[in-house]
Amino acid sequence: MKIVAVFPESEANKNENQLLSTEKALGLQSFLEERHHELVIISDTATQLEPHLKDMSVVISSPFYPAYITKEIAAKAPNLKLAITAGVGSDHVDLDAALENHISVVEVTGSNVVSVAEHAVMNILILLRNFLEGHRQAVEGEWDLPKVGNHAHDIEGKTVGIFGFGRIGQLVAQRLKPFDVRLQHFDPLHQENILGSQFVPFEQLVETSDIITIHAPLTKQTDNLFDRDLMLKMKRGSYLVNTARGKIVDRDALKELLESDHLAGYAGDVWYPQPAPKDHPWRTMPKQAMTVHYSGMTLEAQMRIGEGVKDILTRFFEHRPFQTKDVIVEDGEIKSPSYRVK
Repeated sequence: MKIVAVFPESEANKNENQLLSTEKALGLQSFLEERHHELVIISDTATQLEPHLKDMSVVISSPFYPAYITKEIAAKAPNLKLAITAGVGSDHVDLDAALENHISVVEVTGSNVVSVAEHAVMNILILLRNFLEGHRQAVEGEWDLPKVGNHAHDIEGKTVGIFGFGRIGQLVAQRLKPFDVRLQHFDPLHQENILGSQFVPFEQLVETSDIITIHAPLTKQTDNLFDRDLMLKMKRGSYLVNTARGKIVDRDALKELLESDHLAGYAGDVWYPQPAPKDHPWRTMPKQAMTVHYSGMTLEAQMRIGEGVKDILTRFFEHRPFQTKDVIVEDGEIKSPSYRVK
């Protein structure tokens, strides 16, 4: 059986701790060799995926470095039975195409939720404390205290709105509670007051939060949800953090509203497409604390992802059921409640 895995290029004997790489490949080389399966490792889906479509049975890629399985790609891959997300979030696979072609879509649910939640909290603090300006001055030899302090805030007493209150959103709430903030959330699947956070309607969350942090999957309903009109409803001088998916936020409208000072700052690690092109406007827009997509790929998370991918493959080879929590699409049906929400 041919398994095609997509990982970022890594030179031999460099980045020795990195498991999500062409060199280490999550330890899948020996794992699959022992089971007499063929592993093909590629780093560029634009040029290297096409030759393997006709006979690959499994494709593995990560949200950080995805293989976009479109309807066109799926149509050229008649033997493809399983798309594994080495991480969490399977929006790089066209779910309609998966349904039509009976491709199972499975991810390693829970593998990096702690890592992403910690990153989101870090992003919030970096924005409110105007850390980037203070750090810039430290590096460049300046000492302009008013310029830093003019945009530095305490988080205490602020209202934090959490959009998406699943595993990650709840972990964010738990980590923010000791800061004495007011927590509120919106999630159609979690319409209760829990973990010190109050459930509120979506419109109220948008209009009353000092900081909004996004933790929802990318679906037809959330695609471009934070467009210009919606972000204009956010409080003037509020902040937006996005460690979910870049496509949830309107690319050009975000830049405009940061430049006009309607929004005080934006932080996150998710882009569209990924890898982001060098001329992506978010690279140079003001008042941002963007990073490449790495919130969920700490070394601890990579270990969990590797073990999870091996578990999924083992169950697939042995014709055993996948863990229910990991399944997005199976048997021509969307199984995950998060992807069924209207």
